[in-house]
Amino acid sequence: MAAKAREKITRWDDLPDVLTAQHIADYENISRRRVYELFQTSPAHGGIANYDIGTSKRVEKVDYAAWRATQKGKNKQKFVAV
Repeated sequence: MAAKAREKITRWDDLPDVLTAQHIADYENISRRRVYELFQTSPAHGGIANYDIGTSKRVEKVDYAAWRATQKGKNKQKFVAV
């Protein structure tokens, strides 16, 4: 019997309050490995704030929202006329 394919979450409202690397990878359309690289990077240097549950990493949705807002702000600054 074939395993049922997992559906990707693509809407913000469908994301749970506590996210896994896979949730973020699906939502951002990036690799799970890249998400783990962002987890290893300090939030002060552009990483995503996270916490451990055993060997797993988790992210509060509010922290993820803050990270996204910060990234959007950085991208806007690149295009501001000097």
